[in-house]
Amino acid sequence: MRTRKNPVIFYKLILLTIFIITVSILLKGILKSKPDDKTILNPVSSKPVLNQFGFAEDSLTKHSYVVNRNETLSDILAPYHLAKTNVSEIAIASKNIFDVRKIRTGKTYHIYTADDSLMSVKYMVYEKDPVNFVIYDLNDSVRVYEGKKNVTIKKETKAATINTSLYVALEESKTDIELAIRLSQIYAWQIDFYRLQKGDKFKIIYEEEYVDSQMVGIGKVLGAYFYHNNKDFFAIPFEQDSIYQYFDENGNSLRKEFLKTPIEFARISSRYTSRRLHPILKVYRPHYGVDYAAPTGTPIRTVGDGTVVEAAYGKANGRYVKIKHNSVYTTMYLHMSGFAKGIKKGTKVKQGQVIGYVGSTGLATGPHLHFIFYINGNLVDPLKIELPPSHPIKDELKEKFEEQKFKVLNELNTEGSGEKHPA
Repeated sequence: MRTRKNPVIFYKLILLTIFIITVSILLKGILKSKPDDKTILNPVSSKPVLNQFGFAEDSLTKHSYVVNRNETLSDILAPYHLAKTNVSEIAIASKNIFDVRKIRTGKTYHIYTADDSLMSVKYMVYEKDPVNFVIYDLNDSVRVYEGKKNVTIKKETKAATINTSLYVALEESKTDIELAIRLSQIYAWQIDFYRLQKGDKFKIIYEEEYVDSQMVGIGKVLGAYFYHNNKDFFAIPFEQDSIYQYFDENGNSLRKEFLKTPIEFARISSRYTSRRLHPILKVYRPHYGVDYAAPTGTPIRTVGDGTVVEAAYGKANGRYVKIKHNSVYTTMYLHMSGFAKGIKKGTKVKQGQVIGYVGSTGLATGPHLHFIFYINGNLVDPLKIELPPSHPIKDELKEKFEEQKFKVLNELNTEGSGEKHPA
């Protein structure tokens, strides 16, 4: 007996089939209308890539050179056929930013020209040093401005024991010699670096500055220790009165009223004495001062703040400067080859400021500085005076200083390849 199909089920199957076909058609239409994956909606215009000097050079040609001896701005731009009036305009525009007369032999500069037959100059960049530069934008009217390359900081620690000199100790530890100068400046009032002894030692935490992968200089000194004459000398950096300065572990400033010496790293050629054979006059007479032998032109620093009361020439003294520091202390600097810019009677000077340059004017057999020190008008031996301290940590800052001291002393005892030093 043949079974009859159920009409209800049959109709349901037909309706389901129609529904599936309809949905398929709709989905196909939607998918077709969807944008291609490779289509970019709302495209963003690409920004030009800037070079290390802050401008785009994609359509420019770069020419890099080093300043030759006696080369001027006119000489530098001569190959690019700029009119003299244009060069003069550049010099005038640069006046308040950088004096083009200070372009120095050996410095690097870059000329950027347009990629055309005229090779017209669009930019000139003069590198004052590895970090700072001056840009001459010649695209329309002349614009001159300064800039700095991006500098990254790396923290370093070095320690060494002195066998011969600080310089040699730093060289042996493959350390930048600039640190010798930094240490001598930090400890200028505690340590006479001409009298370092074998067995003296130091440790220093400092910043190294890098442009790209090249080290370009020394940044801040973050802490230091020096062992000299059986004494420990700590240098704790701390900002007081908006000045980044150094203090000992008791909060006393390492900066005293006067520097130990008026010339960095000079040799003492003659000491203070009441009887010395004068090298020119060939007679015995007092030598009330200290002679520092150094090459002609070596900078001479004032040992303290004060006022220039004399800047003159004398038959015996040659060119000399006399500075009154206060009602008690006065210093004199003799036999200069010349005065520093602005040094004249009445000039206010700051400790460490260059006031002149070593020479052999007056009664002198060779280039040296004759340094004289007065206390209450009386001549004294500069190497034997007791120097007064500067301002210690203020009471309201002592808690912060103690925190800083703890941090620095802890780092001096744990960082670096050198031995630990007592805190």
